[in-house]
Amino acid sequence: MALSRQNIKTIAMPLAMVVGAALCRPLATVESVTQGMLTPMLIAAMLFVTFCRVDVRQMRLSWVHLWMLLIQFGGGVVAYYGVSALLGETVGQGAMICVMAPIAMAAVVIGGMLGGNITTMVTYSLVCNLVTALVIPYMLHIFGNGSCTFGDIIARVAPTLIAPFVVAQVCRWILPRVAKWFAEHSSISFYLWLVSLVLVLGRTTAFILDTEADKFVEVELALVALVLCLVQFGAGRMLGKATGDMVATTQSVGQKNTIFAVWLSLNFLDPIASIAPTAYIVWQNLTNSWQIWRHNSRK
Repeated sequence: MALSRQNIKTIAMPLAMVVGAALCRPLATVESVTQGMLTPMLIAAMLFVTFCRVDVRQMRLSWVHLWMLLIQFGGGVVAYYGVSALLGETVGQGAMICVMAPIAMAAVVIGGMLGGNITTMVTYSLVCNLVTALVIPYMLHIFGNGSCTFGDIIARVAPTLIAPFVVAQVCRWILPRVAKWFAEHSSISFYLWLVSLVLVLGRTTAFILDTEADKFVEVELALVALVLCLVQFGAGRMLGKATGDMVATTQSVGQKNTIFAVWLSLNFLDPIASIAPTAYIVWQNLTNSWQIWRHNSRK
């Protein structure tokens, strides 16, 4: 039975992406009817289950968190100028947001499946999103075409990250048996993520089909996203060799909150640039599927 579950998890994310793409129109309708609230609710539930495993007293800041922030923001600036010089500003903006986007909500879930340090990743998730809320508005005023504030970003982050963390810690304190049950059944979070992934891919596919952009620019954005995905997962792995926890750093650096990145692109950059983080959704989940397959094969 254990081997069967491993096989299911190995193919689950590619299968979820195929289902989401195939049912893009009905899923886009569902997202519209629910006013886009279904996916954030699933992500919040997923994180609550994962956060029940975290003892806040063990959370510590370390130098590796600072290095990951440097990669995120310094790398974003380098990506913008480098890609803009070669392929134009729109593609440069897409490259920048693929690097400058914060750690994905699901990174903690995938990292836990791969044996990473959950506490390290949760600490970085909270710090990364707070720093992002402070720095991104300034960056978007320089490189973007709109106005973004600290409040705008916190309003997007708080319901799906901060609220589940607070509720999980309160649950650990007041209802320890309930929190322990969720901690012992943390695989629930993976299946909640799969449902979220189906919805995200459905909406993503519908967006790409409806986008009236130059097809050549779309291909450039998708290929740039692929290169940056591989580079960031690789950078996280190299950083992890110095810390002894390659899983935590690889997921923290490589897996991005692409839903948030698409929102930033559509509202504060050239909307066409949002194709890059949209494609990044596919690339990072294919990368994670390969990592899960390799992890299960080694086990």
